[in-house]
Amino acid sequence: MKSGTSRRTERARLRGGRRGSRVRAVGAIVGTLAALSVGLAPSATADEQSKQWYLKPMQAEQMWKVSTGKGVKVAVIDTGVNPDTPSLRGQVLADEVPKSVAYHATHDFAGHGTTMAELIAGTGAGGGIKGLAPGAKIVPYRIDIKGLKGAEAKKSPESWQAIRAAADTDAKIISMSYGGVPDPTEEEAVKYAASKGKLLIAAVGNDGRGKGQVDFPAGFPYVIGVSSMDASGNVSKFSSHGSWVDLTAPGEGFPGWCDATFRSYCDNQNGTSAAAAIASASAALIWSAHPDWTVNQVTRALLDTAGRSWARNNPSSYLGYGAVRPKNVLKNPHYDPGPPDVDPLAEENGGGDLLAKAGASPAPSASASAPASASASSQAPENGTSGGTSAAGSNARSSNDSSTLWIALGAAAAVVVIGGGGFAVMRARRAR
Repeated sequence: MKSGTSRRTERARLRGGRRGSRVRAVGAIVGTLAALSVGLAPSATADEQSKQWYLKPMQAEQMWKVSTGKGVKVAVIDTGVNPDTPSLRGQVLADEVPKSVAYHATHDFAGHGTTMAELIAGTGAGGGIKGLAPGAKIVPYRIDIKGLKGAEAKKSPESWQAIRAAADTDAKIISMSYGGVPDPTEEEAVKYAASKGKLLIAAVGNDGRGKGQVDFPAGFPYVIGVSSMDASGNVSKFSSHGSWVDLTAPGEGFPGWCDATFRSYCDNQNGTSAAAAIASASAALIWSAHPDWTVNQVTRALLDTAGRSWARNNPSSYLGYGAVRPKNVLKNPHYDPGPPDVDPLAEENGGGDLLAKAGASPAPSASASAPASASASSQAPENGTSGGTSAAGSNARSSNDSSTLWIALGAAAAVVVIGGGGFAVMRARRAR
């Protein structure tokens, strides 16, 4: 990113340059957990929680004494959700999906959306995946991002329809672990959801080994883009990077459903999809503990308490404002979330008018009419590689203080080296 190039200007450039290549979403999910795996878990009843390495450093057990996400609904826009896995029984509110939009078609034929739902709100029953916010509830929206055929494809709404439908419900968070090229109809849906006070969170994509380009909807204003990190606090090699990365979260090296049979988890699943789900669960924990906060205040809390060593006003192209650390909000009864009607990302969002209004009046409204035509974002393939750091020094490791999670190593995080050439990690902000 060139110095002085604003986030909004760069987004506009990409939209103009790639709009003509927009196609219907029938490819692989950009944020998908890797199709490749290192062996299968013995069965769905094995203790998968022991493989969820991030639960301990994030101090999940301590957080759950304060908040479990109870009372917060998360709209998961993905391949659908299987509500009958042991970990999701009683956690999925499929009946709350508007009939006029989604036809109640929420069956998951891929396993991806079910994994995301479990990472957010799984109870861990039967030894399955334990969600970071096990008290939250999931409202599933199935969109056609895995090449559904025939009647099932017709039953699946476009992404913009799902976003608008979710915006008109009482779900507080919209979690989107998919991506592709920019679609103006989807962008309008995002703006609509933001005006309703929804917190929109999306995977930035898995093009780290390519051009690193961040995908959409993560690249739209009013969407929190999340990159992936490993157990050492290093940004994942597959994780996309750029001016639209707002936060990072664990995204590799743990189990997930890898097909529609739901007989067994696959190990070593990787992708920014999982990172977005964990960030969504982090927001649910905070919002549950502070139900009177607005989307602006929850967003500010996520950004303020993220693990980093660089200046807050100079976020990293790889790690954004840092690693999600909801415990730092939950453990501090005196934390000040700031004004309810001021968007903490107003500069990046072009003034923040939508979120400011949402902060003043966050209650959902009656259904609004949607545009007559739309097309979902196209999908890029999942990278599926594991581990490591995409660039030397791009990390957010923890310090000796066990209450902090993945703090970056000071000056070492200021420069990365790729292929022998150096460039600044810290991204330029909006030029004023």
